[in-house]
Amino acid sequence: MDFQEVFVRYRQLDKIVELVPGEYLVATRKLYHHEDYLRDHFPLFPVMPGVMMLEALYQASMWLVSATENYASSLLTLDEVRNVKFADFMEPGQELTVRVEWVKSDDKSVTLKASGMRGDVTAVSGRLVVGKRNLGSGQGEDSLSNVDEFSRDAMRKEVAKLLAGNTTR
Repeated sequence: MDFQEVFVRYRQLDKIVELVPGEYLVATRKLYHHEDYLRDHFPLFPVMPGVMMLEALYQASMWLVSATENYASSLLTLDEVRNVKFADFMEPGQELTVRVEWVKSDDKSVTLKASGMRGDVTAVSGRLVVGKRNLGSGQGEDSLSNVDEFSRDAMRKEVAKLLAGNTTR
């Protein structure tokens, strides 16, 4: 499995609908009956696990940070989650609309307000702290700057696909 396949396999967003760097991002995610984890979660009442909803919020946050900072950080990590509320289920055939808003940032992290809506109903919400890092900050043979550039390039391509809505499940 290559890097792009990993992006596709674990992608929790189908399309970026709106992107205003430094302000907000809106994306959508439709839940399909054939997704692997629905066989186990729960067989008689298949719903999107809360951790997958949280992952959708994180991915939208990651794309907003990347686009805002022109892909300066090759590694964006979910460092902290605050006040998360899971308020409703997501069933196959339903669409989650994710909105993340930039709250504040410094050299090492960005704080964002995030929510996932099913129509007019909030399914999940919370504040996320996304850490900003680069692997190639060292010098010499051990430097991973080539991995940083590979990662930035992959992120640019993935955002372009999401903005165009060219994703498949």
